[in-house]
Amino acid sequence: MSQFVHLHLHTDYSLLDGACDVEKLCQRVQELGMPAVAMTDHGNIFGAVHFVNAAHKHGVKPIVGCELYVCKKDDHNIERTPPEGDTYNHLLVLAENEEGYRNLVKITSEASLHGFYYKPRVSKKFLAEHSQGLIGLSGCLKGEVAERLMENNYDAARAAAGTFADIFGKDRFFLEIQDQGLEMEHRIHAGLFQLEKDLRLPLVATNDSHYLCEDDAHAQDVMVCIQTGKSIRDTARMKFEGTQFFVKSHEEMYRVFKDSPEVLTRTLDIAERCSLRLEKVANPFPEFEVPAGYTIDSYFVHVTREGFARRLETLRKLSDLGKLKHSISDYEQRLERELGIIQQMKFPGYFLIVWDFIRGSRPRIGCGIAGLLRARHYRHRSAAARAAVRAVSESRARVHARYRHRLLHEPPRRSNRLRHPQIRQGQRRADHHLRHHGREGRHQRRRPRHGHSLCRRRPYRQDGADPAQYHARPGDRRLPAAQ
Repeated sequence: MSQFVHLHLHTDYSLLDGACDVEKLCQRVQELGMPAVAMTDHGNIFGAVHFVNAAHKHGVKPIVGCELYVCKKDDHNIERTPPEGDTYNHLLVLAENEEGYRNLVKITSEASLHGFYYKPRVSKKFLAEHSQGLIGLSGCLKGEVAERLMENNYDAARAAAGTFADIFGKDRFFLEIQDQGLEMEHRIHAGLFQLEKDLRLPLVATNDSHYLCEDDAHAQDVMVCIQTGKSIRDTARMKFEGTQFFVKSHEEMYRVFKDSPEVLTRTLDIAERCSLRLEKVANPFPEFEVPAGYTIDSYFVHVTREGFARRLETLRKLSDLGKLKHSISDYEQRLERELGIIQQMKFPGYFLIVWDFIRGSRPRIGCGIAGLLRARHYRHRSAAARAAVRAVSESRARVHARYRHRLLHEPPRRSNRLRHPQIRQGQRRADHHLRHHGREGRHQRRRPRHGHSLCRRRPYRQDGADPAQYHARPGDRRLPAAQ
């Protein structure tokens, strides 16, 4: 068995940056004899499920992680705005258990929803609040510790490493050492070993893998050109120096770190600590209470057929008049087909909850399964429906104000805006009965108020006509009355 595990690796879910296909990655790791492998894409964990399934398929232990973009300022409040002088550093995190995975989901969601400015950024404050169950590594040359060492500022690097050790805990934070043949990496190696002694933070070797084999370097370089919108012949573009950013074997890593082999074997210790298990939810749909003697499927079919039976009389009348678009047998076949598909997809519970919401609506003829489920309105919703409403509210789902009262049991707000848009709610003009029903009591087409979006400007008089016969409106420029 290999004495090294890759903990810093970018799959093709690092869009236009990583070139490691998940399936081929797991197959290569299996061929190299490595017991585990980590997926640490830039700012996201989109490929977690795909990666976990592929790793189990090839008998490899999956480690879910992410390379975060962490703002440098400790008290930075992340918003979807420019960082105002604050920049970010890279930081590697690995999910040690289920709690760590849930926190990783929260961190990446916060970074994308509220901290996205070119990159999904997260603050150290938010990271500290959700660090349980996570293992942190100091990162590549873009990590804060490495940056301070490149600036020959050892004290600042020590302070940065101490901050992350406080965030994660000393037993869950490691210093990361890399060697892809870059001159800047060799410059900071001495500082990293000194930090290991001073802070008693163990060093762990990683390879910043972006492609599977060394021969894939050119293809990955073309991908970076696509990402940055540059030509491959452009000498001033972003480019990976060298061709060592691939998934190396233990022997290749040992040749690089033969003077400190312990930095390789520590990766096995970290891999053994990571025990995350992602299991598929058996029933992702909410439960719906059905009457005794029914299952969800049978009750769904029962309610649907009752709705269809109520519609049959209307369908037959329309069929006799020749106004039915399809034959009754077509509707019956459609009903059977839709029932089969919905049961096959295990959706009956979902449809029953929706049916409980929309009982007050009347279906159109032939409007499908949802229409057949509808019934006359009754005010008291079931416990399952009320629970679903609360779930919708807690999930911050956007519900249009026009329909919110139906979900929350509130009576609809009646407003005269619907009938008289020119009158503000609760207000009526003194001549309302004259303006809308005429002086003789007949209903006349109302005239929108001045300034209303439906109001079209008309001439106040015609040539030769008496201006007094025209109705005065605010803003009209009328001729003065003749003396």
